[in-house]
Amino acid sequence: MNINPTESTIELTKLSPPQILFGTEVDEKSSIEQFILSMYDSVQASIFVVDVLEDGDFRYVALNPTHEQWIGIRSDDLRGKKPEDILSPIDAAKVRQHYAECVLFGKTISYEQCLQFQGVPTWWSTTLTPLRDANSRIYRLIGTSSNITPVKQAEQAAGLQVEREQLLEAIAARIHQSVEFETILHQTTIELRQFLNCDRVLIYRFEADGSGVIIAESTMTDPLLGKNITDPCFSGKHREHYGRGCIQVVEDIYAAGLHPCHIDFLASLQVRANLVVPIFKEQDMWGLLIAQHCHQSRQWQQTETDLTLQLATQIGIAARQAELRQQFKDLKAKLELQKQKHKNQLQQVRNFEALVRRMTEQIRDSLDETQVLQTLTQELAELLNLDRCQIELYSTCQTLVTITYEYSINLPRCQGLTKQIADRLEVYQPLLQKQPLQFLEIVPGWQPKLLVMSQMACPIFDTQGILGNIWLTRPTQEAFNEFEIELVQQVASECAIAIRQAQLYKQNQAQVKELEKCDRLKNQFLRNLSQELRTPITSISLAVQTLESVLTPEEILDIEIVPQLLQILHNECARESKLINDLLTLTYLEAEPDPPTLIAIDLQSWLNPIVESFRDLTNCQRQQLNLSVDPALPLLETDITDMERIITELLNHVCKYTPAGESVTVSAHLRGEAVELNISNSGLELTSNELSRIFEPFYHLSKHDPWKHSGTGLELALVQKMVRHLGGSIYVESRAGQTTFTLKFPL
Repeated sequence: MNINPTESTIELTKLSPPQILFGTEVDEKSSIEQFILSMYDSVQASIFVVDVLEDGDFRYVALNPTHEQWIGIRSDDLRGKKPEDILSPIDAAKVRQHYAECVLFGKTISYEQCLQFQGVPTWWSTTLTPLRDANSRIYRLIGTSSNITPVKQAEQAAGLQVEREQLLEAIAARIHQSVEFETILHQTTIELRQFLNCDRVLIYRFEADGSGVIIAESTMTDPLLGKNITDPCFSGKHREHYGRGCIQVVEDIYAAGLHPCHIDFLASLQVRANLVVPIFKEQDMWGLLIAQHCHQSRQWQQTETDLTLQLATQIGIAARQAELRQQFKDLKAKLELQKQKHKNQLQQVRNFEALVRRMTEQIRDSLDETQVLQTLTQELAELLNLDRCQIELYSTCQTLVTITYEYSINLPRCQGLTKQIADRLEVYQPLLQKQPLQFLEIVPGWQPKLLVMSQMACPIFDTQGILGNIWLTRPTQEAFNEFEIELVQQVASECAIAIRQAQLYKQNQAQVKELEKCDRLKNQFLRNLSQELRTPITSISLAVQTLESVLTPEEILDIEIVPQLLQILHNECARESKLINDLLTLTYLEAEPDPPTLIAIDLQSWLNPIVESFRDLTNCQRQQLNLSVDPALPLLETDITDMERIITELLNHVCKYTPAGESVTVSAHLRGEAVELNISNSGLELTSNELSRIFEPFYHLSKHDPWKHSGTGLELALVQKMVRHLGGSIYVESRAGQTTFTLKFPL
């Protein structure tokens, strides 16, 4: 508004009636009105007259023909009306504001304003001049207006063009500066809504299932941001329509010929006018840019549609750039992850190399398998962040497996547990074939709950065979990668070396002990043999010396002693001969003897004469002799000579150590697929030490020898060798005052 201070109001008191204007005489008020009307009827300017009432209200008085033509209202129809009667409430309020300012300042004012007459917006440049009566009260306003709509439209178009270019430049700058995609969308909706002066601008992004979600919004009404919205009519022709790059311009949803369900859908969102432009990301439809008027219809201008299309293109570019930027971020993160992974793997390789090096040094410096492998389980668990690491070893027959070494943090310990391989054949089959195995397993935790954990088993083997497995238990469901499997396999190879070296060491130690034992037995054997050989030689020497002294001519011949000396010579020579024969037989059996000559015998008839030959001896020693043979016993194929020697030597031994009044029993029975012979005596119980040494050469049970019989000391050693030569087995038991020799010969 402009106020011209040089101009003053027209004071009616200065126009003393009657005055003549244009040759017409008029009274004070009517003459001025007639003067003005007659003057402006013939001009092209728009003139209107407004009365100022006593209460400060305003009423229109008249319009000149030019103003009638511009606003489409006749002067007679206007007279006496208030501004609200011909204008919208908003425009009426603006007009009243200007009238009130003119009255308040009491001077001519100028201003520009846009008013709508009959729905058509028109820009006016107006000058208001107040008129005073004789009392200096402003009672009337005279206005002159010029229609400046074309000028304003040109200015507005230029301004809109500048604003549109600025808006496009702003979003392009944001895209170029790689501003966050969400920020670009948010700023675009705000600036577009301000430019269009509409109620709501939103960006709708399509989802894979055909629905969509509001991801950006600027609104003056109820917000829709974040809502997942599905238009029941959209999936058909509307989506195809937008997919072809077409737009939707709806000035009034109730007058646009839309489908009723689409009208209901838009009405539910408080939409009255709708402008929808598709957003394409390269060739794919990405979403929609939507401008909405909610409370009244809206005539969308072509410039507004063009700007929305251009912004949709920029949003598509921004979406593609955001996607590329996200791909770049993902790729960068992936590369960083791979870099970190490689770094971790490199560190893990170094740790494994250090572990293998320590194992190699321990294997080189120590033969203690337990120390090496127990340390390994702990270091391997710490290196791979395991909850448990176990080393299990197979039995010789590979039917059992025992957890021998273990390191556990949060799980129950199982060291020493033995399992049947047949119970988990699906697990141990690939392991026995030297293949690593991993799987998820539910295991019990410390608390009364179950844990799902990742497990891996790596076989321990070498060229000689498979020895056991390394079990790894991880506290997550993450599988062991190929890199970790290869490293564990390398550790398993070191374990195989440690185990095999320990086994060889134990075998060597056992062999050394066996050799030492054999050496002791040999020395003992030689000492015993020397003693045994010396005894009959001494007796023979004494007998010969005595015989020489008896037969010397100078001495008195005692003919009665000669038979006794000859008997001693005979007995000791026989004893010496038997000892030599036993030594030869024992040596023969310890070498590689010829296979025995087998003959089928009936023990019922064959055994009786041998046993009966000891009847006189047992009677003499007041012992009872018993024989029991199973009648259903089948024929036994054996070497008769060796078998007779075995039975005879055992009976000699048993009778020798059976006290008077006790019994000697020989029995034969069928036990499964073998013939079992038992030779036992009562009244004698041996200690465990005596039982363990009873088959040693030259071992005598002297304290149990009431008859003081002496033998070669090789009898039972020969018996054991001969039984084994015949393919049988022999063992001795002694309990409850009874000692039994048991022989088994397979049929």
